[in-house]
Amino acid sequence: MNDPIPTVNLPGGASVPTIGLGTWMMGEDKGRMADEIAAVRHALELGMTLIDTAEMYAAGESERIVGAAVKDQREQAFLISKVLPWNASFEGTIEACNSSLQRLGTDYLDLYLLHWRGEHPLADTVGALETLKAAGKIKSWGVSNFDLDDMEELFQLPDGKNCSVNQVLYNLSRRGIEYDLLPWCQERHVPIMAYSPIEQGRLLRHQELVHIAKAYQATPAQIALAFLLDREGVIPIPKTVSLSRLQENRDAVELDITDEDFDRLDVAFPPPSSKMPLEML
Repeated sequence: MNDPIPTVNLPGGASVPTIGLGTWMMGEDKGRMADEIAAVRHALELGMTLIDTAEMYAAGESERIVGAAVKDQREQAFLISKVLPWNASFEGTIEACNSSLQRLGTDYLDLYLLHWRGEHPLADTVGALETLKAAGKIKSWGVSNFDLDDMEELFQLPDGKNCSVNQVLYNLSRRGIEYDLLPWCQERHVPIMAYSPIEQGRLLRHQELVHIAKAYQATPAQIALAFLLDREGVIPIPKTVSLSRLQENRDAVELDITDEDFDRLDVAFPPPSSKMPLEML
C-alpha cells in the first residue's frame, strides 16, 4: 500500500497531487480507445487525479477519451484542458471552452490554460478566462509555454496575477527554465507543470540515469520523475497508456534520492549557466 501522494497548492486554493497524467497523443487511434480509457481510470485509482488534455490533442478526441473515463467519477478528477492560441480571442476562448466541456461531458473545468501565445491580445484572453471563471465554467486558469518575459507581461495585466500554473517542457535534458523562469514562478507561488518529463522516453537510455536507477532498484523513468518531484512547486505529467507504467510513475513519489546522486545528475545533465530560450515540443 502506497502512502498518499504529496500535494501542491495552486494560487486559487486548490490542492492537487504532485504528479498527474498527460494525454497528448491519446485519441489518435480508435483501436486504442479502450486501453486509453482504462489508463485514465487507473490513474484516478492510484491517486494521480490530475488529468491534462487539450482541444488540440487528436482534434478533441483526447478530451472525449478523458470524458468517457471520468463520467462516473467526475468529482474525483482534477480536469485540465487548453485553448489553442488562434482560438484565444475573447469570444473564441469562451466558445472553445464550451466545446471542450461538451466533449468532456462536464459542466466545468478545474483548470483551463492558454496553450501558447498567439496573435490575440493577452488581455482579451485573460478577460475571457475571468468571465468563464465568474460563470462557473472553470475554477481556475493558467498558461502554457510562457517564458519569463511572457509571465512578467501577464502579471502586469489587471487580473494577470490570478494565473494558477505555467505548463512548460521541463526534464533532465531540458533544464533551461532553472536559470530564471522556475525561480521567478517559485517566488510567486505559481506551480510549474512539467510536460514530457521523460522526454517521450528518450531519456531512458542515458547511461548515467541507468546506473543511478540500479542503485535504487528503480527504473530510469522513476529517477527522472524523482528529479522533478524534488523541485518545489513542480508537477510532472507523464503520459502513458500502460497500467504497469502508471504504477511505476506513481511509485516514483516514494524515491528518496541522495544529494550525492543529485550531484551526479547535475554532472550528466548540467543545469543552465545563462539564459536559454524556452524550449517547446
